[in-house]
Amino acid sequence: MPAMGQTILIIDDEVNLRKTLAEILGGKGYQILEAGDGLEAIDLLGRGIPDLVFTDWRMPKLGGEDVLRHIRKEQRLSAIPVIVITAFGSSHNAIEAVRLGAYDFVMKPFDLEEISLTVERALAHSSLNREVVDLRARIERQNTLGTGRLIGSSARMLDAFKMIGKVAETDTTVLICGESGTGKELVAEAIHNYSRRKDNAFVVVNCAALPENLLESELFGYERGAFTGAAARKIGRFELAEGGTIFLDEIGELSQNIQAKLLRVLQDHSFERLGGGETISGDFRVLAATNRDLDATVREKLFREDLFYRLNVVRITVPPLRERRADIVPMAEHFLRLYSENSGLPAVGFSEEAMLLLQAYSYPGNVRELENMVERAVLMARGRVILPVHFPQMAASSPAAGAGPLEGDLLSLPFHKAVGELEKKLIENALRLAAGNKTEAANKLQINRRLLYQKMMEHQIKE
Repeated sequence: MPAMGQTILIIDDEVNLRKTLAEILGGKGYQILEAGDGLEAIDLLGRGIPDLVFTDWRMPKLGGEDVLRHIRKEQRLSAIPVIVITAFGSSHNAIEAVRLGAYDFVMKPFDLEEISLTVERALAHSSLNREVVDLRARIERQNTLGTGRLIGSSARMLDAFKMIGKVAETDTTVLICGESGTGKELVAEAIHNYSRRKDNAFVVVNCAALPENLLESELFGYERGAFTGAAARKIGRFELAEGGTIFLDEIGELSQNIQAKLLRVLQDHSFERLGGGETISGDFRVLAATNRDLDATVREKLFREDLFYRLNVVRITVPPLRERRADIVPMAEHFLRLYSENSGLPAVGFSEEAMLLLQAYSYPGNVRELENMVERAVLMARGRVILPVHFPQMAASSPAAGAGPLEGDLLSLPFHKAVGELEKKLIENALRLAAGNKTEAANKLQINRRLLYQKMMEHQIKE
């Protein structure tokens, strides 16, 4: 049933169609405003904010495309769902309408019952928008700490931040360890940005991306004629990092030959270009990262022990995302704002159910995977509230690491049932960690107590 006072603005130059829609929707209890073209509609929008807009696509004076652009440009109007109606169906019109943030795109003549259902769904989204705005405001009030683009308030990340603070002002070599996608390069950037070298170069070298011969010339440079094709002198990455920081990513992939040369660089900060006899001394700081277990690699004689000790002066381990679940929502919010802004869409937010799903997922790809998921969800939601349906890849996944596997194959379950199973397991884990304290469990899940009680009843979780 329509909520008291819900208003629908109908914009169409066809009087009969406009009146028919007004009669049907008005009979269901909605307050109706009418406009014969886009200019009249914009005047009405300047005097009030309806809950929903119907607009024809082609109209004299000002069409639906211009109305959509106006609504999305005005901050106070940007959350209004807009349904586009037109007799001129084309892929271009449909794509353009959705690109500009239309909630739906329907063709004339349309089924009035289907229109009524579309209106109910759109207004439900509008109501959800307001709830999510409140939820986002609550999350943003939380004490979320970070260094630059690093985000986190979990105990593991706070330990990493403290270590960054301790080593940043020194020239100590730091080894940054962690799984792929955890943000090791961001840690290196933070160390550089908080150091006395911050105004000089931050040079990144991916040691796994280049074959040995190319990597050696990239690191140390070469003289003209050093090899076939060396037509001019090339300055290497160590020279480019003069006065700044060089970050050697995936250091565990280095060949034994380059390991030996790197050892000398770490010992006395000197090297020779390929094909040259001049010894070059440099002032640069070395940071390195790996997703390998270097201790084991050293034991297997695949990585030089002396080089390992030179690199491992200070070690910072970046925990996988599944071990710092308190950081998932703040990071998801950050990526939501980032990709919404990049796409020119309003950053409405996540439903509470979507947040539960985000926190239940195991993230084998870590922060990088979360970022990709949110970017895709932003594009699919098109400025509306992000719902569990916008994360289809999560439904068939295992729950949080350490929470124990769910029985049965989630792939065999309908989507919403699979999501429900993941929600139930996450809530049970939070209650167990909070020793049954519902306020604490709700805080761990970053939801309100009302939703926690609602979900406990829904999943028949005993108190």
